[in-house]
Amino acid sequence: MKDAFGTPQSLLVLGGTSGIALATARRLVARRTRTVWLAGRASPALDAAADSLRELGGPGTTVRTVPFDALDPASHEETLAKLFTDGDIDMVLLAFGVLGDQAHDEATPCAAVRVAQTNYTGAVSAGLVCANALRTQGHGSLVVLSSVAGERVRRANFVYGSSKAGLDAFAQGLGDALHGSGVHVMVVRPGFVRTGMTAALPEAPLATTPEAVAEAIERGLRRRAEVVWVPGVLRVVMSALRHLPRPLFRRLPL
Repeated sequence: MKDAFGTPQSLLVLGGTSGIALATARRLVARRTRTVWLAGRASPALDAAADSLRELGGPGTTVRTVPFDALDPASHEETLAKLFTDGDIDMVLLAFGVLGDQAHDEATPCAAVRVAQTNYTGAVSAGLVCANALRTQGHGSLVVLSSVAGERVRRANFVYGSSKAGLDAFAQGLGDALHGSGVHVMVVRPGFVRTGMTAALPEAPLATTPEAVAEAIERGLRRRAEVVWVPGVLRVVMSALRHLPRPLFRRLPL
């Protein structure tokens, strides 16, 4: 169960090497989170992430790695649902995703499909498995990392943006479906975040950091927010962009 300050005592991260997810896990472990599962493909990076959280949390902290592949939804029920049989999980952070390469993905439909399957189909599968388990236990939070890229899809990254638009809509609908069950669903919409995934890209206006997103997630959990923008000013910016006529929107240097 969450403590008196709303901090989850147990955390399941789907996408255990995500920069944002690890910044969030570090922030929570530094508070009162004592049990962490990092779910992802087996790799030295996943093991290193687990070791760093163990060191941060000290002797009272348990961190385990869990094999998880977003592109293998047939395995999600067995892999994820069984974690809840060992005890309640207070928070699930759905943080996996791929950016893709727009030019390559346009020219290679199979590559575009892989982006969509990872960011949307895999998230639908894993999200529903965890949501059903949270509903059964009667409490908990499901935090879904969306993106402002899905708020209005741009020409420059419409494959990625469309997958995030689908994920965002799914998460909002799931939150409505779980209303009254004791389960809280929170959608997080960061702008450009300086992570390994974006390292090769030119920095966008209002760029932020994984640590800033983690802080916003923690605040959102305490407020039981349904949608969190990072930075907050993006809510106003995207509201304006969303209502621009399409001919004008196409001409913007976005």
